[in-house]
Amino acid sequence: MGGACRLWLFVLAVLLGAARAEAACEAESYDGNNYTVCRFDLRKDHLRLFSLDDKGEPYGAFQALSSALAGKGQSLAFGMNAGMYGDDLKPVGLYVEDGRTERKLNRRDGPGNFHMKPNGVFFIDGNKGGVMETEAFAASGLHPQFASQSGPMLVVDGQIHPKFSADGTSLQRRNGVGAPDDHTLIFVISETYVNFHSFASLFKDKLGCANALYLDGSISSLYAPELGRNDGFAPLGPMVALVKDP
Repeated sequence: MGGACRLWLFVLAVLLGAARAEAACEAESYDGNNYTVCRFDLRKDHLRLFSLDDKGEPYGAFQALSSALAGKGQSLAFGMNAGMYGDDLKPVGLYVEDGRTERKLNRRDGPGNFHMKPNGVFFIDGNKGGVMETEAFAASGLHPQFASQSGPMLVVDGQIHPKFSADGTSLQRRNGVGAPDDHTLIFVISETYVNFHSFASLFKDKLGCANALYLDGSISSLYAPELGRNDGFAPLGPMVALVKDP
């Protein structure tokens, strides 16, 4: 093999290795189910939340957010639905964007997954982030740059939500977020239909997250260019995103 050919193969290997290192999202399997797992180190990956566009209207889709960012010379590198919302596509619980509290913490009782207490909040504040049960967040005094409330919690202080059953029959494509440490957020979307207990077990036992939060079910959507993903199953409310500058 000639020197030029060996040099080209070396360059190609370096480029492929760099591409793999840049990829935030990867396919993973656990306990017979398939997932896409997206890991972010907040010390270098500056995640943020988006809900309304410059006209005060919900973006509603990754493509709309991507187009808006492109108009500013930026690009969307990752996106996922990031908390429950009403028919108007606006958050039903706490929502903080760029330090502005758009919706207050929702501690009411009610029907549906959001109110299957304990529910919780995931937040991003500079190079730190986390997931906390709602009452713990209320007592913490935190005022993060970004925050979104959803429910139920999947894992609370290392324990799976007490209302989840290992043989639960409610199967959905689901997505959620967990925090294995103060600088890391892991977003997961299931590629097979799973129950709450299986989904929570993934975060607790495989991903090492002492706290994890359910984001939603049948509308669960992912934007991941490296995987060719631009899901558009249903209109979306709040979105978490990784934005790249030129």
